[in-house]
Amino acid sequence: MKIPSSILTLVAGILLTGVSFWVGQHHGLLPIAASKEAFLVDGLFNTMMTISVGLFIIVQGAIVFAAIRFRHRLGDDTDALPIHGNIPLEIFWTAIPAIVVLGLAVYSFDVYTQIGGRDPMDHSAQAQSSSAIAQVPGSAMAAPLPSNNIESNNVVGEAAPSESGTVAIANQNSPSSALAVNVAAMQFAWIFNYPDSGVMAGELHVPLGREVRVNLSANDVIHAFWVPEFRLKQDAVPGRESVLSFTPTSLGTYPLICAELCGAYHGAMKSQVIVETPAEFDSWLQTQIASGTIDSETAIAQNPASMTSTEFLAPYAKEIGITPQALEQLHHTDDVNQHLA
Repeated sequence: MKIPSSILTLVAGILLTGVSFWVGQHHGLLPIAASKEAFLVDGLFNTMMTISVGLFIIVQGAIVFAAIRFRHRLGDDTDALPIHGNIPLEIFWTAIPAIVVLGLAVYSFDVYTQIGGRDPMDHSAQAQSSSAIAQVPGSAMAAPLPSNNIESNNVVGEAAPSESGTVAIANQNSPSSALAVNVAAMQFAWIFNYPDSGVMAGELHVPLGREVRVNLSANDVIHAFWVPEFRLKQDAVPGRESVLSFTPTSLGTYPLICAELCGAYHGAMKSQVIVETPAEFDSWLQTQIASGTIDSETAIAQNPASMTSTEFLAPYAKEIGITPQALEQLHHTDDVNQHLA
């Protein structure tokens, strides 16, 4: 019995849809989703993946079918039938991709709007990091940061010593209020300033389940704030301030990477985002306030103008696979260059 072509087409369409949907939802290409906003981006990515898999199967399937069905047969030296075009088919394969692209554009714009992309210059949480970091004349590096002074931040954060000697931060622990963090990018480091408490650090600590508003700026060239697990990626442009909002949903330590080529040591411009319980975050904050200092090795950008290639690469030698012999060769080159200078 011959099966009608309409039924075969229906069955093929069902199988194609099932395979595309399954692969689109179980591709495993994305890292763990660790923020509330990540699921919006994941939904968009999964939709695009589902459509892409379907189109890939259709196009490649048509190519394989045509290669087999219309292959050259032994002894057949005749010419193929002339084909001058098929207007309905051309309209079909032009209209369908146009509709798909338009639909994805509307969907992606909606996601972009929900995560605050339409208002990158929102200054409801005014950043102050630019005034806390001094520029070295003739260099894109940061000068040493001033030590924290709790009294000088009383106006901004309303921080005051309690009877027990610890510092209470007004509104700092309120789940309904966003945690403001001023982030300054520079060659080749990230500086994190918590304006409500006057704390500065070389890594970003945030409490679980609380919205964080990042006021992002750059001191020298364009950088990019990228946390893959949060699905956040935003350029830091000199002279312009951008605002990011996210709510962490999973405890852990996540890499913060500069995703914009920013100089010779761009690959080493990394930090981390540490998501802690509210109690752990409060404890860390109180410890930083009590110490009144920051770790200069992690929070202050190094000036490569005053360092040789060997000195800068030494901490990363094992990680990036540089042998002692290669470092020694660099050291010899540096000595020659300094002698010639």
